[in-house]
Amino acid sequence: MRTLSELLAQAAHTLARSGVETPYLDAELLLAHALGVDRTWVLAHPEATLPADMVQQFQTLITRRSRREPLPYITGRRFFFDLELQVTPDTLIPRWETEELVERALAWLAARPQARVVDVGTGSGAIALAVAKHAPQAQVYATELSPAALEVARENAQRLGLMHRVHFLLGDLLAPLPHPVDLILANLPYVALEDQAQLMPEVRDFEPLLALYGGETGLEVLARLLAQAPDYLRPEGAMWLEIGDRQGASVLALARHHFPQAAIQLHADLAGRTRFLSIQS
Repeated sequence: MRTLSELLAQAAHTLARSGVETPYLDAELLLAHALGVDRTWVLAHPEATLPADMVQQFQTLITRRSRREPLPYITGRRFFFDLELQVTPDTLIPRWETEELVERALAWLAARPQARVVDVGTGSGAIALAVAKHAPQAQVYATELSPAALEVARENAQRLGLMHRVHFLLGDLLAPLPHPVDLILANLPYVALEDQAQLMPEVRDFEPLLALYGGETGLEVLARLLAQAPDYLRPEGAMWLEIGDRQGASVLALARHHFPQAAIQLHADLAGRTRFLSIQS
């Protein structure tokens, strides 16, 4: 019989040696997942003991994490905004930075509550579902090129009681839309292929290539979206894009080419990095 504190200490040591950035936190979360409890219970019961079969189950999870498999793929879930989402290796893991995109979208929608909105390349459905929950009068669409990812998004919508609020469409970028919309939101692939070696193993070795890489320069998918957008954005509509922190000038030039009369701005995230571009037609 091993106490939780002993198991956690050993697991955290294993994860730290493997290069995991938050070894103690990850060990606590994986132990909570194995036990079917929350992390606060684990922290409150350091002297609790586990039988051998539960120890083995926990150690299997630690082995997976030590190989740098992302924690959300091991637990099958990720918290985003105020939603608990299912994630799988078919979907990009939603990032905290993308919550800022949702906040900006909701601020824009506050003055236009009945707007039509599309989340382009929805993945797990994170952006579309957060908007659908917090802008209940909006008409929300979500497009996705990957059938497997779109199925995950649908399952999240069903589990969260939002299936009736989002129209899920299979296809490339804006092409599946039945009509123009007022607000286009997108966190599309923007990593350049030449930057692949610089990515953390969790990203490089496990997240879906389709959701990560935007071509040789990282701009190819964003460029195609911006080329399509004038035909799908209604008058006085807006776009909010998440971009790489070194892509501001390039994406700004592309946006000005396709929207020469629009008000276009770059925006920094909370860390001060240029991560968003807005277009107000």
